[in-house]
Amino acid sequence: MSEDLRPAAQPAPGTGVVRRFATFRAVSALILREMATRYGNSPGGFAWALLEPLGSIVLLGVGFSLLLRNPPLGNSFILFYATGFLPFSMYMNVSAMVAQSLGFSRPLLQYPAVTWVDAALARFLLNSLTGLLVSLILLTALLSLTDSRVLLDLPPILGAMFLAMLIAAGVGVLNCALFGLYPIWSQIWGIVTRPLFLASGVIFLYDDLPPMAQSILWYNPLMHVTGLFREGFYPTYRPDYIDITFMVGFGLVTLFFGVLLMGRYHREILSSK
Repeated sequence: MSEDLRPAAQPAPGTGVVRRFATFRAVSALILREMATRYGNSPGGFAWALLEPLGSIVLLGVGFSLLLRNPPLGNSFILFYATGFLPFSMYMNVSAMVAQSLGFSRPLLQYPAVTWVDAALARFLLNSLTGLLVSLILLTALLSLTDSRVLLDLPPILGAMFLAMLIAAGVGVLNCALFGLYPIWSQIWGIVTRPLFLASGVIFLYDDLPPMAQSILWYNPLMHVTGLFREGFYPTYRPDYIDITFMVGFGLVTLFFGVLLMGRYHREILSSK
């Protein structure tokens, strides 16, 4: 048989399975390492993951109850601010942790078996699952302790949390690349996003804003997330401004460019740290 007619070399059978298993092992090891580092070495451990958001929610609820007669929705200030703070907190924590994944796992990334994808995926999974668990525990406790007759609508609640996770993944991976390529960007990002808590509908409703503010804040995807999340707790609340296509598109576009930059420049970023 001539050289031209020989069949092309095929990858060894099971290579893809071995690679997927290696990825699973690497991600699992990175998750366990971060859990031990974050919760094992601090007094209180996982309890702080519950106490920090709970403290913020209680302070908001008590503070605004002294200033206002009634919350914008329902009859519980604490529940109202919880429904804004928890999805916002999910986004902030996941995006920040993913953005720092290269720096956190840098020593392990020197091994060929561990890739930047493993490092980012491990931090995304751990912090997303932690955020979901914390939200479940806190909301269950608040609904049990407050005098709120709430009829839960699970699809918008779960949809809002997963959209917050998608947006956080996109922004986190993109910032992971930009922080490594342009260190000053981390400082600029911190300044630019400082008003994000106020601009994401945590302490007010989009519907109560003047038209000019609405036209600007509509382009903040977190405003859509908090509105969708609250829709699942308040049956009479119908936020017509919500655009799921916009939220999904924002998350996917930022994730696409983040993966593109990381795939091209992750070695340069690691070598420059």
